[in-house]
Amino acid sequence: MKLNNLVKSPETKTRKRVGRGNGSGLGKTAGTGEKGQKSRSGVSISPWFEGGQTPLYRRIPKRGFNNARFRTEYAVVNLSDLNKFNDGDVVTPATLVEKGIVKKELAGIKVLANGKLEKKVTVKAHRFSSAAVTKIEELGGTTEVI
Repeated sequence: MKLNNLVKSPETKTRKRVGRGNGSGLGKTAGTGEKGQKSRSGVSISPWFEGGQTPLYRRIPKRGFNNARFRTEYAVVNLSDLNKFNDGDVVTPATLVEKGIVKKELAGIKVLANGKLEKKVTVKAHRFSSAAVTKIEELGGTTEVI
């Protein structure tokens, strides 16, 4: 191996030197254009800045009242979930949490008529859909509002 046979490693790339007149094509303004905010040093424009146009968060109306913060949210139980209980069992919010059907009780428990109920059970809950009440009572079970 001789010194005149050495070649530069292809992995190393020469750094792009901006703002120099060395044929890089990025002399004078260094690729930032002429005047304006983006050509200055230390520029930081927030992502929601719209170039002086009235921003979206100021264009949208903010009047009125929304009750979403104060709504009552119930833990939902379907009739098909009640098949985990035996015939004649009393289903209460505590037993639903114990069996793992409901994780959190929230403002209460609401029983909906989704699925098919195959057991005769007594259900104690905070709310029932009318279809759920009829399906439970068809099988001989009872519903009780807490």
